[in-house]
Amino acid sequence: MTNVLPVIQTAGLTKVFKDFWRRDRVVAVKDLNLEIKPGEVFGLLGPNGSGKSTAIKMLLGLLYPTRGRISVFGKAPTDVAVKARIGFLPEESYLYRFLNARETLDFYARLFRQPRQMRTERIGHLLDMVGLTHEADRRVGEYSKGMARRIGLAQALINDPELLILDEPTSGMDPIGTRQMKDVIRDLAGRGKTVLLSSHLLADVEDVCDRVAILYGGQQRTAGPTRELLRQQNMTQITTEHLSPESVERVRELIKRLEGKNVVEVSAPSEKLESFFLRIVREAQAANITTSGVRAGGQVPDFLTKAASTGEQVIDSLVDAARAPQRVEPVRGAPAAAEGAESARQVIEQLTAPKERPEAPATPPAAPASDRPEPARLRKPVEADRSVIDSLTRPSGQSEDGKSE
Repeated sequence: MTNVLPVIQTAGLTKVFKDFWRRDRVVAVKDLNLEIKPGEVFGLLGPNGSGKSTAIKMLLGLLYPTRGRISVFGKAPTDVAVKARIGFLPEESYLYRFLNARETLDFYARLFRQPRQMRTERIGHLLDMVGLTHEADRRVGEYSKGMARRIGLAQALINDPELLILDEPTSGMDPIGTRQMKDVIRDLAGRGKTVLLSSHLLADVEDVCDRVAILYGGQQRTAGPTRELLRQQNMTQITTEHLSPESVERVRELIKRLEGKNVVEVSAPSEKLESFFLRIVREAQAANITTSGVRAGGQVPDFLTKAASTGEQVIDSLVDAARAPQRVEPVRGAPAAAEGAESARQVIEQLTAPKERPEAPATPPAAPASDRPEPARLRKPVEADRSVIDSLTRPSGQSEDGKSE
């Protein structure tokens, strides 16, 4: 079996913040060793101040490590080619408040030089996925925090990233949005995307993450598969259909006789509150009850199912666009570009051509300061035609050669 190159790999990653005198003030991350494989959902956990956000910023190339090594897709995180293959949802959704949802997604799609048809299709699919199609024309500044997180997720997916980094993705979301966010994460992982998730909601992490790492004081305390870390090795759980009290008692006696152990608990399994809540909401939606909130989101768009070469295709398109000469479209209704440029050049030459001017007469004495007119402000002086001035100032009865008529 061939070795698969990890999407993210760190070795001895350390970040120390210093004070004004260059003394060590805070050790935010210390000797962090991570290895995240393609197609898995990795959870980065820890209490406030444990170094999660600092580690994410170093993985994105926003902070430089004090020491240690970082590899993202086999390259340095500051490489522009790497950034084009990443989608990032920060802890706070920093959006332009006066743009609506469509304009916001269109702005970020233009940064990736996506053609108009591609932008239009992706924006429509992503708005449907996050349940904001009916609110797409509202300004983002009017959105609630949960709605802003939804549009932030759509923005993070606009470039069809191979690596998706989510910092507190369900912060401020209602249970419907939370459930949908988790479904999207699992769906993306099933399609070959790699997801790095940081969250304080441990139940959400437990539902979606294949592996987790727990940080404390900037150091990694433990890491491994989620199920293995949570498994209680000294307990055995048996789930079956409903049993009568008599059968339960006989099972107790059988376990006692065969294993010499007592049954710790016998109870009916309970439904999760999240599942119960979503079932009630679905019943209300089926009854067509009116609401001004967000609607249920749609499916994950098909364009997110592309192969891993999508990021390289984006880089190629960026390079080609930079090399290609920029073509300027002529104004509608104007002459062709060549004819328009030629006619404009002729007009400019006529206006700027120097004229033959006769020798100027002696300069008359300057007028007193009180009689001088106020100079025009903020206006470029225009050079007057001397021949016109001479004809206007010539004494009456005198010809152009200076002789009296």
